[in-house]
Amino acid sequence: MKAVILAAGYATRLYPLTKDRPKPLLNVGRMTIADHLVRKLDGIQEIDAIYIVTNQKFHGAFGDWLKTVKSGKEMILENDGSTTNDDRLGAIGDIRLAIKRQKIQDDMIVLAGDNMFDWELKGFADYAKKASGNFAIGAYDIGDREKANIYGVIEVDEKGDLVNFLEKPQAPPTSLIGTGIYYFPAGKLGLIEEFLKVGNEKDAPGHFIQWLSKKEEVRCYVFKGVWYDIGDLESYRKANLSFQEK
Repeated sequence: MKAVILAAGYATRLYPLTKDRPKPLLNVGRMTIADHLVRKLDGIQEIDAIYIVTNQKFHGAFGDWLKTVKSGKEMILENDGSTTNDDRLGAIGDIRLAIKRQKIQDDMIVLAGDNMFDWELKGFADYAKKASGNFAIGAYDIGDREKANIYGVIEVDEKGDLVNFLEKPQAPPTSLIGTGIYYFPAGKLGLIEEFLKVGNEKDAPGHFIQWLSKKEEVRCYVFKGVWYDIGDLESYRKANLSFQEK
């Protein structure tokens, strides 16, 4: 199994903090977001390599960071070549880039590089492996449907499988949201190429999940604990306070 951390964004909503520093390398509590994610991935024994996809602007910063990382996994940095928001490849474009350049043919865990959470990922990996031929998504119930309209919102059936995924809906049907944690089965990595070929939105992974849910079974695993999607200065401040002692 491989892991991919998506870290090629420009985080303009976090300026000035991220003008000269990538968001995943901001400290939250006692470590950077990227260190936190690597530590969580270290808890999945089956993963033997972690790919961090960054951009040209911050490639050097991630290279310096990589020299400090302590992990039992092989760590590989990928540069998507973009320099601004205007020429970015988007999250799905960056996943495709990692698969192609690294010739990935294994199952993959994919993490958004701006997630902070206090749960372990082993339960999600074990859940995904039980039906290893299917996609799986990590979800979280924020407990307030009205506040879910800034996230990707999930609807599930009686078995807990995903039946609909709505990216930032005006009227969310549930308070269950996507966490930026995904499982991609090895045998279906080609669907990413198919999705991009038909001109679909390549930035938010939720658009891929929405498209995918119409043709494939997508299983849904609900995490419990503390979770932050660090998208602006206020969410960064709250996450920092929450993780000070963790």
